[in-house]
Amino acid sequence: MLHERAWLLKMLALALHISDISSSVYREACMAILYHTFGQCAENFQSTSLIHSHDALTSISDVPAKRNKVLDLLEVLQFRCPDTSTKYPQLLSSLGIESKIEEILRNSATFENGGVYYYSERGDRLIDLDAFREKLLQISQELNSQLTEPEKAGLKESVHHLLKWAWRYNKNLEEQAAQLHMLTGWSQIVEVAVSRRMSLFEDCSQLLFELLDASLNATTSPDCSVKMAYVLTNVSLTCMAKLRDERFICPAGTDSDAVTCLDIISSKQLPNAACNSLLFKLVMATLRNESSEILRRRQYALLLSYFQYCSSILDSDVPPSVLRFLLLEEQDGDDEDITLQKVLKEHNELAHANFSIIRKEAQAIVDLVTKDAFHGSEAGKALSFYVLDALISIDHEKYFLNQLQSRGILRSCLSDVANYLSKDSSLASESSQRFCTVDAQFSLLLRLSHHYGKHGSQILLSMGALQNLSACNLMGGQKKVNPRAISKIVKERTGEIDKRSLITPVLRIVTSFTSLVDSADFLEVKNKIVREIVDFAKQHQSVFNSILRENMTGTNLLTLEQLSMAVSILSKVWAYEENEECSYIQDLFSLMHSLFSVDFGILNFMQSPNMIENQKSELIAFGLCFSLVSYLYVLATRKNMRFQVSYGRNSDQQHPTLQMVSDLLNSATLALERVGEEKYMLLNKIRDLNELSRKEVDEIIKVCMKQDCISPNDNIRKRRYIAMIDLCCMAGNRDQLITLLLQITECAVTILLIHFQDDASAKGLSSFSDELLPVLERLEHLKEDKVGRSLKLFHRSITTLKEMTIRTITI
Repeated sequence: MLHERAWLLKMLALALHISDISSSVYREACMAILYHTFGQCAENFQSTSLIHSHDALTSISDVPAKRNKVLDLLEVLQFRCPDTSTKYPQLLSSLGIESKIEEILRNSATFENGGVYYYSERGDRLIDLDAFREKLLQISQELNSQLTEPEKAGLKESVHHLLKWAWRYNKNLEEQAAQLHMLTGWSQIVEVAVSRRMSLFEDCSQLLFELLDASLNATTSPDCSVKMAYVLTNVSLTCMAKLRDERFICPAGTDSDAVTCLDIISSKQLPNAACNSLLFKLVMATLRNESSEILRRRQYALLLSYFQYCSSILDSDVPPSVLRFLLLEEQDGDDEDITLQKVLKEHNELAHANFSIIRKEAQAIVDLVTKDAFHGSEAGKALSFYVLDALISIDHEKYFLNQLQSRGILRSCLSDVANYLSKDSSLASESSQRFCTVDAQFSLLLRLSHHYGKHGSQILLSMGALQNLSACNLMGGQKKVNPRAISKIVKERTGEIDKRSLITPVLRIVTSFTSLVDSADFLEVKNKIVREIVDFAKQHQSVFNSILRENMTGTNLLTLEQLSMAVSILSKVWAYEENEECSYIQDLFSLMHSLFSVDFGILNFMQSPNMIENQKSELIAFGLCFSLVSYLYVLATRKNMRFQVSYGRNSDQQHPTLQMVSDLLNSATLALERVGEEKYMLLNKIRDLNELSRKEVDEIIKVCMKQDCISPNDNIRKRRYIAMIDLCCMAGNRDQLITLLLQITECAVTILLIHFQDDASAKGLSSFSDELLPVLERLEHLKEDKVGRSLKLFHRSITTLKEMTIRTITI
């Protein structure tokens, strides 16, 4: 009966999969299947004649419609097959033939090849009773001459006992196969319905929760085998992925075509209690007694998917200031702050609840994940380290940090990364998988410094992270590939695993250590940190030279990020380096010379049609300028260095000049005016988005390269929703850039003030002041409403410098 149901479910899944719902006939057929199996469908389809047909799908169940029969079918599947382990009679043991019988059963050959097994049509290996009986009779005949009559009778009875056991073994195996077959059919109709026909359901989130909850319940049941748990976990993964999609699609339940900022922060998410219930059951399923690494890998993936689902609903690229401005336009009074605070409060409560649930089983979870991280397959190791990364990300009391430290996981992880980077092994498929593990280990180490801030960086530093990374061969990251040893597919995968992929996370870790330079309480500690970072830069001089001298024309975000990090590292520590044997000073000055006078609004480094990518590259480029001007600030303030106004005619080497600082100030001023206007226009466009036509909205989506997020059937409201999110991200990027530009401007103004206040340096600045004055006047006219910040202190510094500039001109 289970096999018949399994085939019916598979046929229904196939029908759902291949049907073209643009045809009314196929659409009604799909709705009938969904209505009779899941008990619901969209309201506008519930009147179809097929749904109310008494003959439709009666073979599945006779339960009245509107009941979720899929859940009922899952309950039918939950039974444990009887134990079929062999229990030999005492006589067989005493006669010494138990080992012979075990040898017969261990031989996997079929009866045609001298064994006792045969394979069914479904591929199940069953015992051929006739062949098994012949083997047992053969053993009995060999012993007959040595046995007494009572022993012969006992042996005959034992043979009958073994044949009955073989029959039960076959029967049990058939039941298990039928059970697994029906579960496979059940999983197929669920996954097809969830992944392809979700738009036809009425209450998607509730249905997904019920399916996910039922699957996890079944997985934790003692009647669930490892094979069944694997199938159920795959269903859970599909449902969780769809829940994540549901969370970020345009909110439904309204007849209006308009969207608001409230729609962005009021995303569809299950109640906190439902999320907590799912996490608890997922933890119990992961810690089940019967398990396997393959099953746990799927469960780890499900756990990671759950944490992503529960992550902050506010896009990190959209600052709260932008949301508050938009909410203020939509609501009265202080309601916007109340709404935003309510959303943030609910998210914080969920995060704390998740932490509490995990903490109750922390010992068992960390032990299990750690075991897979260091003793599993490469795929299992990578997922395990990502789980440890996720545990750190939800840690509120440094509890998981202590768990990892006490087990030596972080130190071992750092050692593994250093060993991998030091080797120059060939890139076979195994090495490709190993790279994924190393990437996950880097993710864990970076999470440590990101989540715990300076405390996390201090922990990594105390473990000797810089010494380990200094000893690595980063340029050896681009390993040789034997074209005869690996297939074309492996070549394509390993071709991306070059030194760039390995250098980036290393630079990120070292960058986190630079934050400790200014925050060190004692000079000895500060000097030690500076010395270690300087030694790292010297050890990898070829890497830094390669990055600093990279051609920036047509570059990508990764190259820009590496350049920004390399300059950030050097700008923090190289001012303290007195030895000129390994000096990056000329490279830094060369970058200043080429970047400080650039108008980044006109120059497109990436040469990409994607506006969002271009904005990101501009933000990174100005971050690079900030690191460079910060280096000049350190030279001017702490090293008391004074710069010339401009280059001398016979100067062989490049060096910083006041003209370069003025050029940067002018470039930042132009950018502030332009970016402030862009942000203002973006916010206005968001405010007027509901007035735009479909064509205009599609143009916004096209500019942001988000065409894959919509289909021709999507209505105008969903299109406006996607466009609003993209516009908010762009406005957020402009907001971040304004902050950075103000920091660059303040730094440049301070450097100029130092020189104007220095009597020796102030001489000969008259012509320079003539060029500087118009820039300062433009900065004076910068409006707070355009930049969205208070500019009182900023304008005070500008006014002071302007007065000194005018005084210099008049002298």
